[in-house]
Amino acid sequence: MTKIQLVTNTIINQGALPLYYNADETVTLEILRSLYKAGIRAVEYTSRGEAALSNFTKMVEVRNAEMPEMLLGIGTIKNVQQAKEYYMAGADFFISPGFVADVAAFLIPKDVLYSPGCMTPTEIIAAETAGVTFIKLFPGNALGPGFMSAIKDIFPNLKFMPTGGVDTTKESIDSWFKAGVSAVGMGSKLVSKELMLAKDYATIESETKKVLDIIQTLKQIN
Repeated sequence: MTKIQLVTNTIINQGALPLYYNADETVTLEILRSLYKAGIRAVEYTSRGEAALSNFTKMVEVRNAEMPEMLLGIGTIKNVQQAKEYYMAGADFFISPGFVADVAAFLIPKDVLYSPGCMTPTEIIAAETAGVTFIKLFPGNALGPGFMSAIKDIFPNLKFMPTGGVDTTKESIDSWFKAGVSAVGMGSKLVSKELMLAKDYATIESETKKVLDIIQTLKQIN
């Protein structure tokens, strides 16, 4: 099995990809531990602040020591320089808000999953032509499950994951899976600013478990 296949399968098996950023290293690491305890085995950390690279480097260190099954992805990658920095830091997969051809050309030959954000068929075709196999539908709240339903037959060889606007409710998650996605990305609806500020790691863990349970139930029904 290739590394791209391993990461893809891990994300699809858990059905949800939590994503978050926190400037505080300790908070970042405690959230990672909470997600791991909840059953998460792939997580996206977003490169949205000055502390992101140093925090991510520490996450890799802690993962290697405490949670070897966890795959660490980096999000909000907008150029190849960022991709190179996080590749050197040990990122297992990379996610962008949009398709960046240079990033695809750098990562895919190295057997590293690159999932770019796309919101038009033109962007999806460009990504597929570059070797991308896992598409992030972004922003999910603007596109909606109807968009996924409309395009899925055109792209039978691609996997899709909406990010943005996916709620933690059974109804919201079900509407996306029925439309044909393979997983859902979940940011502030799951790891909210309020929970991070309160350092309420127990609730982050319990809410994540609930989402994973919902997804497993829906997979059995659908």
